This record gives sequence, structure tokens and C-alpha cells, in this order.
Amino acid sequence: MQVFLFLIVSIAWGLTWYAIHLQLGLTPDVVSVFWRFALAAAGTWLILLATRKVRRVRPRQHFWFSAMGLTLFSGNFLLFYSAEHDIPSGLVSVIFSMATVFNVLNQWLFHQIRPGWRVLVGGVLGIAGVGLLFADQVTAPGGTHYVRGVLLAMAGTCSFSLGNLASRRATADGTNLPNAIARGMSWGALILASVVFIGGYRYMPHVSAAYLGGLAYLVLIGSIVGFFAYLSLVARIGPSHAAYVTVISPIIALVLSSILESYAWTWRALLGVPFILAGNLVIFAPIPLAGIAKTPALETPDRVNST
Repeated sequence: MQVFLFLIVSIAWGLTWYAIHLQLGLTPDVVSVFWRFALAAAGTWLILLATRKVRRVRPRQHFWFSAMGLTLFSGNFLLFYSAEHDIPSGLVSVIFSMATVFNVLNQWLFHQIRPGWRVLVGGVLGIAGVGLLFADQVTAPGGTHYVRGVLLAMAGTCSFSLGNLASRRATADGTNLPNAIARGMSWGALILASVVFIGGYRYMPHVSAAYLGGLAYLVLIGSIVGFFAYLSLVARIGPSHAAYVTVISPIIALVLSSILESYAWTWRALLGVPFILAGNLVIFAPIPLAGIAKTPALETPDRVNST
């Protein structure tokens, strides 16, 4: 089952980055993200109602649902959309693969689980890879927007990582994942609606075939299918190991970015991508994918935090 979930998330999110690229332009980012999660939340609630799976939750759990909404279903995507204005979508996806490092570091910060030497080595490789990936653009005239794009993508990845931890706390009392996702997406849509209102933006987005096609993909596949599958992995094996999918999805995103966005590769960029992916692989090298749920190492840090 784990392998199947890995494939679903990797493919769904690998294509998501270019779908985001299709939405950039005439519609403010916050409006685009609002419609994505307003529709995704509505779709999730319809599925729960149709299958009679809606469950009551304790009022205090809404703190964690709202935390999910802020970190997983609003703030992180505002940062990713902003990053794609400055750097190609495929490169944003590569930076997103650093979620593996952020997840382990956040567990150290919030749960006092010290990272091992593999995490430290993987982090160094990842940072070196990011430096190589953007070395040519940053040092070129007018390269400051690349720096901004990298920082925005890193901030979005950090937010996503914090959302992983929030999702586990939101389901710690026995609330099932579909009900947690529905409420988290609803909170995200509410937060985004507030930002749209306060910012004085129009709620109606620009209408075009490319925009609506990208929105449909992001709602159905990128949000509903992708997040259900991903957070199912988080619930099963913990955030540190579930983030392994971010090692695979950038490969798909980079191919699309090279073909559809005409990204020009340099030798430093070509060297940087393997560094970043290798950093992630170093962290997870001892874990065979097919037997990931039975690996003894998973019985300590991640499963302890699920209680």
C-alpha cells in the first residue's frame, strides 16, 4: 500500500508545479489559491457526505485544523506561487524536496528528537545543491529576483513541513484523516478569503482555458487526491519518511519545466540537482521502499509522536 501511495503523490505533485505556472499572470496569487482550496474543500465535504463519513470533532481540535489550513492549505502555496514568478516551476519543486530535511529538523525543534549524522550530511548536500543550482543566475546581472524566488520557495517548504506536524496533532485524538483534511482545507479557504477581502482584490479570477485547466487539475488531483494520499503516508509512517516523495516528484517537474518553460541548463545546475536529491537519499538510504512500514527504525521517532 505504501508504494502505491508514493506513486500517486509523486505523479500528482510532480505535475502540480506546472499547473501552478499556468495560473500565474492576470489573476492575483491569493485569489487563485483561494479558489483552489475553496473548491477542494467543497469537493472533500461532498465526498464525506455522499459516503456518510462526516464525523463530529472536539472544538479544541480546530486549533490544529486551523494550523493545517494556515501551513498546508494557504500560506505555503502563497509562497510557492510567489516563487514561481521569479524562478521556473521545476526548480521550485527541487527546493521543495528539501522538505525531508525540514521535517527532521522540526521534529528536533518541537519533539526533541535529535537528527542523526545522515540528516546532517543530507542537509549539507542539499544546501550545496541549491547553491549550485542557482549559482549562474544569482551571479548574473539582475539576479536578485532568483535569490528572492529561492527564499520564497524555502519558506513555503518550511511551512509545508510545519503543516505535517500539525496534521498529526489534528488526528492524534482519533479524528480520521478525511475529516481532518476537510476542516483543514476549509480553514485554509477561510484564511485566504479574508486576505482577498482585506487586500481589496476581486474574487472572480481571470477566465481562460489554460487557467481553468490548471485549476481543475490543482483542485482534483493536486489537492484532493494528492493530499489524501500524502497525509495518509504521514499517518502511517511519519512526516520524516513520508516526505521521501519529494525526492521523486521533482524529476517529473524538471522534465516539464525544461520542455514547456524552456529552462536553459548549465553545468552547475546539472550538478546541483543530483546534490539535492542525493542529500535526501542519504537520509533514507537504509529504508527499503517496499518494506518501509516494517522498518524497525520507524518504530522510534515518528511512531512515538503519533500518540
